[in-house]
Amino acid sequence: MNISVDLTLSPLQDDYEKHVIDFIKALRDSEFTVLENPLSTQIYGDYDKLMPFLNKEIKRSFEAVGISVLTMKVVKTDRSDYEPHF
Repeated sequence: MNISVDLTLSPLQDDYEKHVIDFIKALRDSEFTVLENPLSTQIYGDYDKLMPFLNKEIKRSFEAVGISVLTMKVVKTDRSDYEPHF
């Protein structure tokens, strides 16, 4: 089953930008399709492969900061090819 995951990482510290960049680079280096915009990052792939990968990367990111918030939305379909029709 393919899924689409929308992620927004918000480390609550002064050097937040470095941690966000490190997280996005880890996503980019994966086997999954990754799309970015100014507000969030989307990653697409097979549920059984993507969720363990995200679990590992989220934990790694959380361990690197004092306090961090991650907002995640998961959709049960691959929306990587979405184009507005209006």
